[in-house]
Amino acid sequence: MKLYTSIGPNPRVVRMFAAEKGLSLDHVVVDIIAGENRQPAWQAINPTGTTPVLELEGGLRIAETTAICEYLEEFRPAPALIGATPEARAVTRMWWRRVDLLVVQPMTAGFRGAEGLSLFQKRVRCLPQAADDLKQSAREGLAWFEAQLGDKPYIAGDALTVADLLLFCFVEFGALVGQGLDPAHRRLAAWRERIAARPSAALP
Repeated sequence: MKLYTSIGPNPRVVRMFAAEKGLSLDHVVVDIIAGENRQPAWQAINPTGTTPVLELEGGLRIAETTAICEYLEEFRPAPALIGATPEARAVTRMWWRRVDLLVVQPMTAGFRGAEGLSLFQKRVRCLPQAADDLKQSAREGLAWFEAQLGDKPYIAGDALTVADLLLFCFVEFGALVGQGLDPAHRRLAAWRERIAARPSAALP
């Protein structure tokens, strides 16, 4: 299998997910800073112009981080990162969705409307007038996760899941774009250290 990847948190989620599964994927790096993903050659691969994209041996291409992770989970069920039972999968998907809604979406839109405006304004609709409110929404989402984490070692419970990988990659992204963790979020900071210590977190 071949993974079309790039800088950014979403491709990193897939790289970490594959590494946690023990899967070795061939990487093709797409230069999104130079706009390679907006050129006809890439649009023919993925018409949304985004990364990552997983290309299977038969040539089928799967875009969107969620779809790729779901496929890899079915391709190699163990270790389960979405869940080994219907109940576990439901719980993981619940937390996965919460991470997306409460942190990923507002953080990304806030970045595109502020620090990333010059890069993205000719590519996607940006909301500079709402950037501060979007960033505040992301901060509130992180505060909610701080409260919900409690004594759990991982976001969805006792085991690492894709919800941890997604939140970790966006916490790391946020630290690079002025949306880092609040120093008061000690539970999330300890959780982040647990994820950062995993070999998959050290991969380029």
